[in-house]
Amino acid sequence: MDEVKQIVSDIKNGNIKPIYFLMGEEPYYIDRISEYIDKNVLAEEEKGFNQMVLYGRDVSIEDIVSNAKRYPMMAERQVVIVKEAQDLSRTIEKLADYAENPQPTTVLVVCYKYKKIDKRKKLYKTVAKGGVIFESKKLYENQVADWIRRVLAGAKYSIEPKASQMLVEFLGTDLSKINNELEKLKLIIPKGEQITADKIEENIGISKEFNNFELRKAIGIRDVLKAHRIINYFAQNPKDNPLVVTISLLYSFFSQVLQYHGLSDKSKGSVASALKISPYFVSDYSDAARNYPMKKVSQIIALLREADVKSKGVGAANLRPGDILKELLVKIMG
Repeated sequence: MDEVKQIVSDIKNGNIKPIYFLMGEEPYYIDRISEYIDKNVLAEEEKGFNQMVLYGRDVSIEDIVSNAKRYPMMAERQVVIVKEAQDLSRTIEKLADYAENPQPTTVLVVCYKYKKIDKRKKLYKTVAKGGVIFESKKLYENQVADWIRRVLAGAKYSIEPKASQMLVEFLGTDLSKINNELEKLKLIIPKGEQITADKIEENIGISKEFNNFELRKAIGIRDVLKAHRIINYFAQNPKDNPLVVTISLLYSFFSQVLQYHGLSDKSKGSVASALKISPYFVSDYSDAARNYPMKKVSQIIALLREADVKSKGVGAANLRPGDILKELLVKIMG
C-alpha cells in the first residue's frame, strides 16, 4: 500500500515515468493505479486525441508499440493503457525493445493481472531501469482485516474487529469485492461513525450470529448448544455457508491453537505477533487452548482433514454437507 501511495504521489508531483508495468496476483491495486493515471495525467480536453485504452486479447505487441510511438496532439504527452495484458504473455518479452528507448512523450501503462514477468529477463530489467514495475501481491487472510481498517481510516471511518472479521470470512481475500461492499457502507453510514457487526448485518446481509467466526468461537469455549444452532443454520443455508469454507477456517483456527500451545510467551502482544492475529482475538485462542489440550487439537486437525475428504465426495457419497458438519462437530466436542 505504501508503494501505491508513492507511485500516486510521484505522479501528482509531476514525476511521471514513460512506462508503468503493473503485474501480480491481486488485481485491486493494478486497477487503482491505472484508474488514477487514466483520470489524472491528462486534462479532460486533452484526452480525446491523446488517451487510448487497448485490450491484450485484441492487439499485438507491435500494435502497442506503434500506438506508443505516436506523438501527442496539442498536449505535452499521451497516455496508452493496455488492459488484460496477460493475454499477451507469450509475446510480452517483445516489449523490451521499446522499453529500452521509450517515447518520452508517452505514458504506457501495462496491466498484467494474475501473472508476473520473469525478473531475470530483459523486459523486467529494462522497465525497472527507466520506468516503474509494481507487483501487486495477494494478501494473506490474516492481513485483510488490517487492510480494511486502514482503508476505512483513510476515509474517516472506524470498524470494530468483529465486523472486519465478518467481511473477511464472507468475502474472502478479494480486495475488489471487499472494497465494493465498503463503498456501499460509506454511502449509508455517516463519515466518522464506527462500522459495527450490526451495520454489516443490516446493510450487507451477513448474519452476525450465524457465521464461521461465531462457530469457531462457540467451539473454542465449548458452547455446544450455540455451535449446534449455527451448524443447523448452515445446513439450512448451504449456498451461503459452503462446507469447504467452514472446514478450511476451522482447520486454520486449530492449526493456530496448536501453535499457541507451543508458545513459551503467552502474553497478548506476543501471541498476536506469533499467530499474526489482532490482539482483540487472542482470548479466542487462549480459551480454545484451555479447553482442548495439544493432543486433542492434533486429533481435531486429523478430523478436519477427514471431513475435507468427505466434503469432496470420497467415502461419503450419500452424506449431505450439513450431515458431515454435524458429525464433525460431535467428534470435535465429544
